[in-house]
Amino acid sequence: MGLSSLGIFHTIIGVAAIIAAIADFIKYGKINLDKSSGKIYFYGTIVTSLTSLGISKHGGFNPGHVFSIFIIILVLAAYFLNSKRKNSARARYFENFWLSFSFFLSLVPTVNETFTRVPIGHPLAKDIKDPIIGNTLLVLLVLFVAGSIYQFKKQKFINKAPGL
Repeated sequence: MGLSSLGIFHTIIGVAAIIAAIADFIKYGKINLDKSSGKIYFYGTIVTSLTSLGISKHGGFNPGHVFSIFIIILVLAAYFLNSKRKNSARARYFENFWLSFSFFLSLVPTVNETFTRVPIGHPLAKDIKDPIIGNTLLVLLVLFVAGSIYQFKKQKFINKAPGL
């Protein structure tokens, strides 16, 4: 696959973060920073985004690096809301959306890299313009939008519950 040591480390941490996020989506309907799986997503995403800045298959600073910086901003902002605005019902909407959006954005380079490398020797896609990548990202976008609507409605219900 042609991965450097940094690339291997980046991939292992990134896969752990993705698994943690999926577990949270299944269990809580959102990435829950108050649970260990949410913390794994948070720290794993920070490490993965930072290590991606030292990786470039195409040489130099590229759109994937911009994604990484934006993802770091999103997860840090969500973490701030989670830790400093515990009693703000409105903050939960932003926290949920920013974490979900960071997850969606992290899947864009993940899909590109995976589909152009796996299976080894006969990858699913020749390059990032291959229709399988575009179609997969479209499905993920639809899932992100549907999931965001679900999270918004669920949070609205939670916010209306007595005691908030």
